[in-house]
Amino acid sequence: MKRTVPSIITFLVGTLLIVTFFIPHKPFSKLTDDFNTFFDIIAAFAFILGGGNLARMHGKRVASRQAGWFYSAVCLAGFFSMLIFGLLKIRYHDGALGWDLKGDLNNAQFLFQQMWEYIFRPGTSTIYALLAFFIASASYRAFRARNTEAALLLGTALIILLGRTFVGPILTAWLPPSLEFLTIPSLANWVMAWPTQAGNRAIMFGVALGIVSLSLKVILGIDRSHLGEKD
Repeated sequence: MKRTVPSIITFLVGTLLIVTFFIPHKPFSKLTDDFNTFFDIIAAFAFILGGGNLARMHGKRVASRQAGWFYSAVCLAGFFSMLIFGLLKIRYHDGALGWDLKGDLNNAQFLFQQMWEYIFRPGTSTIYALLAFFIASASYRAFRARNTEAALLLGTALIILLGRTFVGPILTAWLPPSLEFLTIPSLANWVMAWPTQAGNRAIMFGVALGIVSLSLKVILGIDRSHLGEKD
């Protein structure tokens, strides 16, 4: 029963969702709204479980002084600070603290928005800035013209890189207007508009087929990994 009942529920709900998508009329259209409400409720519980699990794991690491416990302490401090500032809507205005439960958290006076604007966003920008150097280092090691495919990849990467900087227009500024399509910015735009777009669509099409295949396996009970069973 522990496996049969969840499998039956999965089959019925999955089948109903497929039917409501292809038949958007009553009574199936009403079922779509109901399912969306159920999903929101489940997501709310998932956030609670996720937050509790985060606090439990990092709290245990801080209590036992494991390696990297200081980072766990910073994580917990940021988590609970944002949670308290967001739920209580604490604001700082004219040198005084207060709260406004009916206020808009997007207001710059709220500490929730201030932490987001002056701590989270600069930290995110810093991480992405550091990531650019790692990407450049990895590209230097990977883009070596060992064969035809690697040479093609290297040439395309150079065109895109130069076409997105001020160097590209300077290098091909001597070309006449009749050969403007051979300038580096034009070539970069062509690569992004046609080959790259075609590759992205092929990848998305393959991902969609994979999702459909996996969904059918779950609905039909072929894949029961979500029930704790191994293939």
